[in-house]
Amino acid sequence: MLDSTAATRVRTGHKIDFLVRENHFKAVNDTLGHAAGDAVLAAFGVRLTAWAGPHAAVGRLGGDEFAAVLHLAAGRRQVRLEQLVRMLHTPVTLDDGRTVDVAASVGAAAPDMLGTRDLTALQRAADAALYDGKHSGRAVLATATHATTPSINGRRAGRPGTAVWGRAA
Repeated sequence: MLDSTAATRVRTGHKIDFLVRENHFKAVNDTLGHAAGDAVLAAFGVRLTAWAGPHAAVGRLGGDEFAAVLHLAAGRRQVRLEQLVRMLHTPVTLDDGRTVDVAASVGAAAPDMLGTRDLTALQRAADAALYDGKHSGRAVLATATHATTPSINGRRAGRPGTAVWGRAA
């Protein structure tokens, strides 16, 4: 339900679209097992939901990727993005007491910066920004250059609303 809720929020004045991706998810699954991977995903979902607040649309797109659409005033974006990165870099404690160091890449896109309120275009720009900052330890806010990137390694290709970009990766 993220797509219809998120689209409504963009049309009605909510200002920013985020994509979040856990950077070491495969390594967690491969070394600690799927239960640990599930715990990391659940922790990311809880953290992103808490950060975004009650008026946001937050959801898991699949794999280790999450999205959120929320109002975030231009003057507070950098501070809030830095806060999100800190939250997502806090180790996750597993049920057995072990801790897992985690990290995330964050890409964000704002209609006022890109000149569009189209959710698909914002999501594509946020995806390009995410890959631009991948493994940098910082969130990247999309620019006009990110908005002109059709896809990153075909990742957006084939997902709902993106069939025009080609086949799925």
